[in-house]
Amino acid sequence: MTRPAQQYIRAAVALAGALALAPAVRDLRRALGATPTGDRADRARRSPQYREGRFHNRIPTLTIEPGTTLDSTRAWATGRRRRRPAGPVPVTAPPAAQKLASDGLHVTWYGHSTALVEIEGARILTDPVFSDRCSPAPLPGPRRLHPSPLPVTELPALDAVIISHDHYDHLDAPTVRALTRTQSAPFVVPLGVGAHLERWNVPAARIVEIDWDESVTVNGVRLTATEARHYSGRGLTSDKTLWTSWVLAGENRRVFYSGDSGYFPGYADIGSAYGPFDVTLMQIGAYGDAWADIHMTPEQALTAHHDVGGDLLIPLHWATFDLALHPWAEPADRLQHAARTTGTPLAVPRPGQRVDADAPPEVDGWWRHLA
Repeated sequence: MTRPAQQYIRAAVALAGALALAPAVRDLRRALGATPTGDRADRARRSPQYREGRFHNRIPTLTIEPGTTLDSTRAWATGRRRRRPAGPVPVTAPPAAQKLASDGLHVTWYGHSTALVEIEGARILTDPVFSDRCSPAPLPGPRRLHPSPLPVTELPALDAVIISHDHYDHLDAPTVRALTRTQSAPFVVPLGVGAHLERWNVPAARIVEIDWDESVTVNGVRLTATEARHYSGRGLTSDKTLWTSWVLAGENRRVFYSGDSGYFPGYADIGSAYGPFDVTLMQIGAYGDAWADIHMTPEQALTAHHDVGGDLLIPLHWATFDLALHPWAEPADRLQHAARTTGTPLAVPRPGQRVDADAPPEVDGWWRHLA
């Protein structure tokens, strides 16, 4: 999530806190999560990424360029660029749960960074956000620009839920609580994020926290946390929890999920260590000059896709929430142009559309008439 979006949410949170009654305030405080303490904090401190009381990127990183906060806020409030679709976004009803082939690879995009990866008989859900807003409160905050293709309660049985970091558009308290009630899958998360889940009554046995280059195996698929260039935080403090990208590796098929990240040379190292990949799920939206270190442009996402050794690229982190200053359709337009130029296999599904990695649909530009 970009800094201006974070600042907007924080201001909305402060207003909601001032106006709300006591039960609403309690709900708001619960949604903010918790700071790692005890053994969880001790483990965070032992991480190579942790020093001086917080996590750090390996490359020095600005979360927003100095002197741009006022300009970004003004542009956010007064900008005339079309940051919302001109009409209803076409949403596809996902197919009913079916028996998974042991060698199959499918991806269903539900919106933003939420996707169901079906890999060699296992189902892995990425950064689930099924709420109407990505915010700690029910009224303020960025609202969905298209409905969720299905309710969280209608998801098929999952083998794991993976979280890239704790920003509201990637870690949603109501969705986590619903998955805790309706699923039995573990939540595999970067260091420190388990404190939020524990605050939301996720059983300790279902919380698996790992550092970069650590792994856990679920139903034959090895999940490895890998480096990303971003930041974290749900309240007034930042970087008490780690952020990550993910490698999903079966016996024969592999998927890379970027999470949120600026472009950095480490993608080539990830490709050397864990690639090549049949599919990459790459963040392409919410970019801007003020936060170039922490979010990739579509062209950078394509470069990162090549760096890790990707075959088919499926874009995430666009179309669902208004989190940046660029036009709504621009990320997909720029990505398609760049992919055409380089001859890169690309699929741009509608929300809810299931993509077969071995027979992806042609890119039909479905978003253009909404630009």
